[in-house]
Amino acid sequence: MAELIRIYSENPNERELDKVVNVLKNGGLIIYPTDTVYGLGCDITNKKAMEKVAKIKGVKLEKANFSFICYDLSNLSDYVKQIDTQTYKILKRYLPGPYTFVLPSNNGLPKAFKNRKTIGIRIPDNSIIRALVKKLGNPIVSTSIYDEDDLLEYTTDPELIYEKWKDKVDMVIDGGYGDNQASTVIDLSNDEIEIIREGKGSIEDFN
Repeated sequence: MAELIRIYSENPNERELDKVVNVLKNGGLIIYPTDTVYGLGCDITNKKAMEKVAKIKGVKLEKANFSFICYDLSNLSDYVKQIDTQTYKILKRYLPGPYTFVLPSNNGLPKAFKNRKTIGIRIPDNSIIRALVKKLGNPIVSTSIYDEDDLLEYTTDPELIYEKWKDKVDMVIDGGYGDNQASTVIDLSNDEIEIIREGKGSIEDFN
């Protein structure tokens, strides 16, 4: 059964963060807060953990539409092809924030994703998940957790999330109530900017 751990976004406790990082390094699955909805994720260097996430989502890992949560833009060159100045300016302006940017991938992707031409990059405006990624030393795989309820697309209450997910994951981080709107997904991998999904992030500047 998963452990429920409370971390405060204003001042994430180092000992609590270490606990979560230890779970990730040992191949565990966590549910964590972002600046949008709660996410499900694991260490991107652990293929078995990523396969578990894919199984929960009902997809094959090679075809899974996961994004990477990074601490900042310094991780980009590990996974993304060299980008032009305009693209970099867009990323710099809107991140950290409620956006997922689809970018052309390079050969540095984990083996499970080696055939992927693009990758989604997330830098949430949330101090808990960013502190975790920084401590871990590499991005984590990220996917939203949906709710089967017809009225609620996403669950916002961490305790309800824990009740539902405690037998599927290793740790649930209670970082306070989440949002019920996912990130806005914008494809910057081609010459034309394409809005894939309209979410919490404003799209006015991209139209």
